[in-house]
Amino acid sequence: MKDNNIKQEAHKLIDRLPENSTWDDLMYQIYVRQTVEAGLADSKAGNLISVQEVRKKFGLPECSEGDNLPIKVAA
Repeated sequence: MKDNNIKQEAHKLIDRLPENSTWDDLMYQIYVRQTVEAGLADSKAGNLISVQEVRKKFGLPECSEGDNLPIKVAA
C-alpha cells in the first residue's frame, strides 16, 4: 500500500468493522493489515527462509510426510 492511500484504506477498514467494535478491535485490524503488508514486502524483496532452515535454527525435527496433515485442535 502506498502512503497516500493509507487514509482511504483506514476508512475501508473502519467501514468493515461491526457496529459494536471497540478501539482494541480497530487496533488489531490495523496491526494485522500492517503485519501482512510487511510480510508481503519482505517476500517480494526475497527476504525468505525455508521451513527446513527454521526447523534447523530452532532444533526441530525434519518434516515427515504426515507433518503436512491438518492438526485437530481440541475445542
